[in-house]
Amino acid sequence: MAVPEHDPLTGYKTTGHEWDGITELTTPIPSWWVTVFLASCFVAVLYMWLFPSFATTGGYYRGSLGWSSRGDLVDDVAAGRAAQATWRSALVATPIEAIEANEDLRRFATTGGRAAFGQNCAPCHGVGAGGQIGQFPALVDDDWLWGGTIADIYQTIRFGIRSGHEEARDSAMPAFGELISAQEIDAVARFVLALSDPTTLASRQQMPGAPIYATNCAACHGAAGEGGRDFGAPRLNDAIWLYGGTLEDVRKQIVVPRMGMMPAFTTRLDDETIRMLSVYVHTLGGGER
Repeated sequence: MAVPEHDPLTGYKTTGHEWDGITELTTPIPSWWVTVFLASCFVAVLYMWLFPSFATTGGYYRGSLGWSSRGDLVDDVAAGRAAQATWRSALVATPIEAIEANEDLRRFATTGGRAAFGQNCAPCHGVGAGGQIGQFPALVDDDWLWGGTIADIYQTIRFGIRSGHEEARDSAMPAFGELISAQEIDAVARFVLALSDPTTLASRQQMPGAPIYATNCAACHGAAGEGGRDFGAPRLNDAIWLYGGTLEDVRKQIVVPRMGMMPAFTTRLDDETIRMLSVYVHTLGGGER
């Protein structure tokens, strides 16, 4: 059996391998490294025992301390609510129309409403409440289907629109494709577009679609296209279009109307949060007094 070679400089044994005059040494692992490695193993086993760490046939091992991130969240939410209790009570006790008159209460409601909006409303109306053309209305302008006062907004958020709740705002536009001819639909669509064009003011009543509009549309949308908030009927005499403002878009809406749905948040959020949302939306820029 060959005697192991030793490196004359370090004194360590060699493996017997050599490359271009470079000899491979069997350098031992430093004792400090071994100590750290064993300590790490001990800490890992201790962590597995103390905290949730591995799956079991019945779910997962919850740890001897009983800690969980969900529990921390519940505690943090409870602590936050306790700290806000005075303001939340004041928010409920104050009439919805008077909240903005109290600067401190308005600031509290707006801050909470902004956070609630991001969680509950932004997926449809957008992070900046600019809406989505063809789907969801903007909340930053002064064009409101059901009213833009804070009380109107509060009711809409609470009960929704066509949500199925017994107090929801609800209305339906007839499918005129089944009621009038294609020629009449085209004529009334052109008249509807003319309502928002100031250059047609003098001549629009002579358009073929004018009497058709007066007979079928004016009852809800108004004789001059000013809209009807009691029915959620949008204005037609401005340049704001939810489902598009081209002739084809208007024609499609007349033939087979699209009507949006908004959930009733009274079953999802507490009254304090709904009030916060109402104040926040009202202060975005398009709210009415």
